[in-house]
Amino acid sequence: MSRRRDSKPLLVIAAGGTGGHMFPAQALAEAMVRRGWQVRLSTDARGARYTGGFPHVVEVRQVASATFARGGALAKLLVPFRIAGGVLAAAAAMLRERPAAVVGFGGYPTIPALAAATLLRVPRMIHEQNGVLGRVNALFAKHVDAIACGTWPTRLPDGVKGTPTGNPVRAAVLARAGAAYIPPGDYPMSLVVIGGSQGARILSDVVPAAVAMLPEAIRANLRVAHQARAEDVERVTESYAQAGIRAEVQPFFNDIPSRLSEAQLVISRSGASSVADISIIGRPAILIPLATATGDHQTANARGLVAAEGAIMIPESALEPGALSEQIATVLGQPEAAEHMVRGALGYARPDATEKLVDMVEGLAEKARA
Repeated sequence: MSRRRDSKPLLVIAAGGTGGHMFPAQALAEAMVRRGWQVRLSTDARGARYTGGFPHVVEVRQVASATFARGGALAKLLVPFRIAGGVLAAAAAMLRERPAAVVGFGGYPTIPALAAATLLRVPRMIHEQNGVLGRVNALFAKHVDAIACGTWPTRLPDGVKGTPTGNPVRAAVLARAGAAYIPPGDYPMSLVVIGGSQGARILSDVVPAAVAMLPEAIRANLRVAHQARAEDVERVTESYAQAGIRAEVQPFFNDIPSRLSEAQLVISRSGASSVADISIIGRPAILIPLATATGDHQTANARGLVAAEGAIMIPESALEPGALSEQIATVLGQPEAAEHMVRGALGYARPDATEKLVDMVEGLAEKARA
């Protein structure tokens, strides 16, 4: 393989099409560009929707997403051929461009880049955001040079070692690290509800009803920002309106870091990036792990923040309006308890996660050059 003529080393980042994969990938891209690296992102059409915040100098290449989990019998039959085609295309690109390292963040769109890097022996590593390896990361765990772990401990295969780094957060989140917290009181308060693309529906069913059950003294001061699936926006908006609650309901908020920094309380799924964002900014949270998450990894993600007394966890099986309303009232009705949770969240946060991941990437590349 010939060496690149460009003086800037090239990093290939491969990430699947969800915010959980794309947000830490964006954080690494931002940092590596600042370090003088050339960065290319390999993702699918779903992932491309999250690239608006990436540095403009990052080249985005879309690969065809192929998964056995979706489509009919013919689509499933064609999956191996689509993957093979993607691997060959990625290998051809790597032979031409000679990346110094390849980092995979999980999801099926990472398969071509990681498989090509394995075949060509390009320095490669994976970053696992959750406390349990995702399917693709588990597939490559024994074939990469290093594994960075966003949630610790991470369940790893026998004989495989990981390095705890924490989960990198985007620059927009890091800019609000430890933002001043206004404890709840007799004045306007903000509640932020983040459902995640897969698990938003049950929150849309339960949260408005729970908020409607709050004591009048809390309810009168509350304004809600609720992220709901597009098909649920109208009914969730109506639910809040009927309860006399001021609410903004959208399928996606582009300014989540700003909204989190202004919140008195966050209700969220415990996706790894959400937990990282909440802890870095330092906000009390009620976490509801997605029951269908692979290997129950969202429960694993929540445990550390709960143990640090920065969050309350409610299993999905126990999620009903009365129980949730009681927990909301516990936080918003007790300023000292809310401030204690803020301190717990900040103590759990890993604001140096991006730096640790950058060090691992650069170390990997330097070792290969030596």
